[in-house]
Amino acid sequence: MIARVGSIALGVIADSLRRKVVYVIVFFAGLLALAIPSLPDYGVGVQAAVFREVALALSYITALVVALSLAANRVPGEVERRTVYNVLSKGVGRAEYLIGTWVGMFGVIAGSVAAFTAIEQIVALITYQDAMWRLWQGALSIALEMGVVAAIAVAVSTVTGPVVVVTASLALLFAGHARSTLVGGEGALALKPLYPSLDAFNIVNPVAHGSGVPATYVAGMLAVFVGLTGLALVIGVVLFSQRDL
Repeated sequence: MIARVGSIALGVIADSLRRKVVYVIVFFAGLLALAIPSLPDYGVGVQAAVFREVALALSYITALVVALSLAANRVPGEVERRTVYNVLSKGVGRAEYLIGTWVGMFGVIAGSVAAFTAIEQIVALITYQDAMWRLWQGALSIALEMGVVAAIAVAVSTVTGPVVVVTASLALLFAGHARSTLVGGEGALALKPLYPSLDAFNIVNPVAHGSGVPATYVAGMLAVFVGLTGLALVIGVVLFSQRDL
C-alpha cells in the first residue's frame, strides 16, 4: 500500500512541477517579499515585527493559491480524461488513489512554503541582519492548515467540479476560523466540540510579535492536522467509493 501511495504522490509532484504553476506562484510571491522593505507606509524603515507579519500573510496567500490550484481539478480532470481508470486498473484502490493524491499535493504545498520562507529569511538577513528563524514556526502552521484545506478540496472534488471545489473549500476555510462568531452564545456552547476549528494554526501574533510558540503547542497543531485531514480524507474515500466510474 505504501509503495502504491508513494508512486501516486510522486506522480502528482512531478506533474505539478512540469506544469510550472508552482514556480510562477512562488516567483511572484518572492518578488512581493523583496518589495516589503520598500513599502512607503513604513516610513524610515520596516520594523522587524511588521515584516514578519506581512511575510506570513504573503506565505499564507501563496500556500492557499497553490493548494486550491492543485486540488480543484486534479481528481475531476483525471476522471474526465479517463486517466484515473488506468491507475485503478493496476490494482490501486480508490482510497490509495485519494491518499496518494493528497500526499503529493501536500508535498508540493510544503515545498512551496519552505521555498518562500527561505526567501523571506534572506530578505530579513539582508535588511535586518536577522535570519528570523521563528518564521519557520509560521511556515509549519501555514503548511499544516493548507494540508487540511487540500484534504477538504480533494474530498469535495470526488463528487463535483473545480468551481464548486474552490467555493466549498473557501467557505469551509472561513467557517473554520469563525467558530466563535458563528457558534456564539451560551445556548450554542454544546455545539463547539462538534464544530472543527482552524484557529489552532493561527500563530501570527506570537511569531511576528512574540517569541514564537512552545513545543507543546506545535504538538497540538500536529494533532489537529492529523485529525482534520484524516476526517476529510475518510469522507472523500467514502464519497469516491460510491461514485460510479
